[in-house]
Amino acid sequence: MVAPARWPSRVTIVEVGPRDGLQNEATPIPTELKVQFVEALAAAGLPIVETTSFVHPKVVPQLADAAEVLRSLQRRPGTRYPVLVPNQKGLERALAAGAEEIAVFTAASEAFNRANIAMGIEESLGVIAEVLRAARTAGLRRRGYISTCFGCPYQGAVPVETVVEVSRRLLELGAEEVSLGDTIGVANPRQVQEVVGRVLEVVPRERLALHFHDTRGVALANVLAALELGITTFDASAGGLGGCPYAPGAAGNLATEDLVTMLDGMGIRSGVSLGAVVAAVQPVLRALGRPSASKAHQAYLATQARQRAASGAG
Repeated sequence: MVAPARWPSRVTIVEVGPRDGLQNEATPIPTELKVQFVEALAAAGLPIVETTSFVHPKVVPQLADAAEVLRSLQRRPGTRYPVLVPNQKGLERALAAGAEEIAVFTAASEAFNRANIAMGIEESLGVIAEVLRAARTAGLRRRGYISTCFGCPYQGAVPVETVVEVSRRLLELGAEEVSLGDTIGVANPRQVQEVVGRVLEVVPRERLALHFHDTRGVALANVLAALELGITTFDASAGGLGGCPYAPGAAGNLATEDLVTMLDGMGIRSGVSLGAVVAAVQPVLRALGRPSASKAHQAYLATQARQRAASGAG
């Protein structure tokens, strides 16, 4: 008989829907709806809601109202509202809008980095160093994203050694947490354990997070692979919103609803209400004119409809 895995008792979900989920949507979402979305996600029990991005408005038009969104929030005590910043100018804008936590980003692929931010990995780390130094001085929490840790749409395979080195550098530069991204959704559970296992040699387990896309429907299996290694922080997006314009064919992020449903079924606490997440993202999905990509979301709505029908029949 195979011994059961030692699952963690609790997992932290970092909600990225309002930023990563919306940033590439062509349909404009009103500022008021973005604010409501963030507030509803926080009310659903999500402890960290990545709120917006302070990249140049011409690069991400959908989030051109970043400062207004952040200033308008009714913040819940105990909830964190990080924002993405690309450089010193973005940090200055974020600070002026009242940011208390920031995230910076680079990639483990030289080709992807050049396509995404028009600079190589080393140059991007130089920019990040300045941002993290200033953010630390300002008393802000600091996170570092690494894209294409499991594969790149331009160069294909990404050396594990590069992922390890970039992770190590981000910690040295002052990031308090590193999030490894499967930007185009090509990872598989075996690869996840290989890459994460190597990164854990330089990054403490409690400072490592995983960011999966569900392009091939393997995101939850990849979460399980990471759980087996003791990872307890995962990024997810309500409704499965998201993608990347520099990653052709990439689908949305791992859906928050799917992750919550799996964790609940396994007896792993997240503190997040499935029904509340469904309710939070529904107005955004209506504005975008499409259904949720989350199977758990769809199943929840179907169950609610059956219960209403049964109640009416009674």
